[in-house]
Amino acid sequence: MKMQRVVFKAFGLMICFTLVFGVMASVSYAATKGEINASVNAAMNRFKKEVKGANEYLKVAKGVLVIPNITKAGFIVGGQYGQGSLKVGGKTVDYYSLAAGSVGWQIGAQKFDMIIIFTTGEALKQFRSSEGWEAGADAEVTLVDAGVNLPVSTLVSRHPVLGFITDQKGLMAGVSVKGAKFTKIKPD
Repeated sequence: MKMQRVVFKAFGLMICFTLVFGVMASVSYAATKGEINASVNAAMNRFKKEVKGANEYLKVAKGVLVIPNITKAGFIVGGQYGQGSLKVGGKTVDYYSLAAGSVGWQIGAQKFDMIIIFTTGEALKQFRSSEGWEAGADAEVTLVDAGVNLPVSTLVSRHPVLGFITDQKGLMAGVSVKGAKFTKIKPD
């Protein structure tokens, strides 16, 4: 029985290290502006197809942060990473990375797009002026279900920062924005 426990722990650690180093390998890859822009445009097209009222949200947005193809993996210890851009008035103004870590009962991997809409000028200003903006600490991000049937004006009037998760693929339950850190990057 004791030998089985040792083997199980060793196997678990091996899987954990494999997942962590796999995520780190994708972290070390820095995409170019062209690659990020192409991924962001594809994510925006998916957003418009998958989210009810997407065009109305975009009309009232003061800024839209799009982080496509976020990779999340974990086995007790987990992490997620992605790169994207901030659009203001439909034009890219800055590039950002998202990084987050977690510890707890988790296993699996997934990819997804995250679109964050800043509905007030003040929320956008706070995001752009921060050194490393953290969701849940610097501002609350209200995650909106893609199929929600509430009027856009209701959500916008109550929540200055709205988050949407689209194009989820993989075998990991749940996505959380809380604790995710967004940092300005300068891709080639």
